[in-house]
Order: sequence, then C-alpha cells, then structure tokens
Amino acid sequence: MIRVLLADDQLLVRAGFRALLDAQPDIEVAGEASDGDEAVRLVRELRPDVVLMDIRMPVLDGLAATRRIGEDESLAAVRVVMLTTFELDEYVFEAIRSGASGFLVKDTEPQELLRAVRAVVAGDALLSPGVTRRLIAEFAARSKQPATAAGLGRLTDREREVMALVGMGLSNEEIARRLVVSPLTAKTHVSRAMVKLGARDRAQLVVLAYESGLVRPGWLG
Repeated sequence: MIRVLLADDQLLVRAGFRALLDAQPDIEVAGEASDGDEAVRLVRELRPDVVLMDIRMPVLDGLAATRRIGEDESLAAVRVVMLTTFELDEYVFEAIRSGASGFLVKDTEPQELLRAVRAVVAGDALLSPGVTRRLIAEFAARSKQPATAAGLGRLTDREREVMALVGMGLSNEEIARRLVVSPLTAKTHVSRAMVKLGARDRAQLVVLAYESGLVRPGWLG
C-alpha cells in the first residue's frame, strides 16, 4: 500500500486528490496538511511514501518544507512531488534541487497523477506530461555554473554516457534502444551512477547531470 500525504492550502484541491487516491486499491491518503509547517510535522509523524506538496502555501511554503524534509536523513525514504498551478513556475527546478523527486501541474489528468505517484515510489518520476524537457533545460541554465559533482570521476565512461541520457529526459527503455543494450542493463548503469554520486533518486541525477556539465541547455531537440 502506497501512503500519500496531501499538502495544499486549498481544501477543495485536497478533497479532489483524496477522492481520487483513496479509490485506488494500492494507494491510501495518510493525512492532510494546509501549510508547509504542518506538512513537515506530519511527514515526521506519519512517514508517508509520497508527499504531494503545493509550492505556494502559507506559514512555510512548499519549497522550504521540501528542503527541510530532504535535510532530515531519517526521512530519506519519503518522496516529494511538487504541485504547481502553472507549467512555467519559476520554482520548479529549484524544487528538484531542494530534494523533490518531481513535479506535476495541478490540472494534470487523473490517470497521470496516479501513474506519477506509483512511479515516484519506484524512483522513476520526474516530469508531468505538461512540462517539457526544454523547461528543465531553461531552469538548469539559470542555476549555478557547471561544477564537477562529487564522485563524478568514479563513474565509468558508460555510466557517464547513461547519466547524460538520463539528464536529457530519456527513460531506461529509451536509453537501452539508444545504446543497443537491454533495459535491465540500462537500469543497472543508472542505479550504479546514483549510488556513486549519492543521488537519492532519478530526479537528483538529472540535476547533477546539468550541474556537472554532462548535459547543457540547448542540447535537447
């Protein structure tokens, strides 16, 4: 059973998400928070698998709440998915850098929301369908200048190649086709790169790919 915490200051939004999630046989809503401070407290108390976190909330915004959750080593297993009203949200990339495993626009299709919740538990979620790869590149361009990520030198040439493809938004299946290897082999390379770089999930691996210069804005077609 996947346990989800809803963090949004709008009661109707939480009610809509709860109705959708609780109707699934493998998902349950563990709790609700109306501000970021309450969200952090409930995460520590309830230890949900996933937090659907609105970026803009009173008392403590979702970005700061996500950062606090990410800094708490005892909450390393908790995955945060940021919720945004607009695709062009200036905080999207910063949210991922702060520890979010991905983000969704609030008007995403119900089935996509469910897919994202299930996928993020497996470490695969990153973008909602409404947010393009170019958007991530745009926010990456605004981040700090590329710097060698700790441990990047420990990657094999193939792991660096795979990491760059992850940064370009390719799935394991797409990476496998590109490199003419099996999906399992591609997944193994991704997992090894994550372990060597200390990335908690695929989203952070994407951030490191940009920040290390393995992928640069303008490369995406």
